[in-house]
Amino acid sequence: MESPQPFRILTVCTGNICRSPVAERLLQTGLNQVSPGSFEVRSAGTRAMVGDPIQPLSAQIISTFRGSPDDFAARQLTPKILKETDLVLAMTSKHRGEVLQLDASLLKRTFTVREFARMLGVLESRGDSPATGDITEFWRALPTRAASVRHLALPSDPADNDVVDPYRRSEEVYHQMEDELAPAILGILRFARLTAPAQVS
Repeated sequence: MESPQPFRILTVCTGNICRSPVAERLLQTGLNQVSPGSFEVRSAGTRAMVGDPIQPLSAQIISTFRGSPDDFAARQLTPKILKETDLVLAMTSKHRGEVLQLDASLLKRTFTVREFARMLGVLESRGDSPATGDITEFWRALPTRAASVRHLALPSDPADNDVVDPYRRSEEVYHQMEDELAPAILGILRFARLTAPAQVS
């Protein structure tokens, strides 16, 4: 029997060397633990430093959370990449807008990573769970469900949707990026664990 296509998540920032690689590698690491082979997480940049590795301080954050920063090369966001994506998690509202300029059909599947985590919190409070044992099918329907509760997950300050860009800035700004990004990633992984079908031993 053919295994189902993995649920494909794309994280997006500007250069694809600071923020989106951290989100990519930490989400992939966590989702592999929830359901190995069910998720594929990649990243791209709206103005990518094509071919560059992850910035050292971002790589350090990935390693701190037990992800791997190795074998990474930044790539430019393209319509072709978006066509192969089930869910886009942008680092800022501006990036979300740039994604939708390339492919407007992704409107209900493109969020900032912080707003998506808040939406999942709303769904979790409602007891949202898989209708079947197929986690990839559950996740394919999830962006539309998340979009339906967007109005219940609005931040008091729109800036709370964004993750700060630390590129060419101090170590403190990298820590700010981590403080803004890590809770969102952990929230998404928590929801994935809570809604994953029970494993049969």
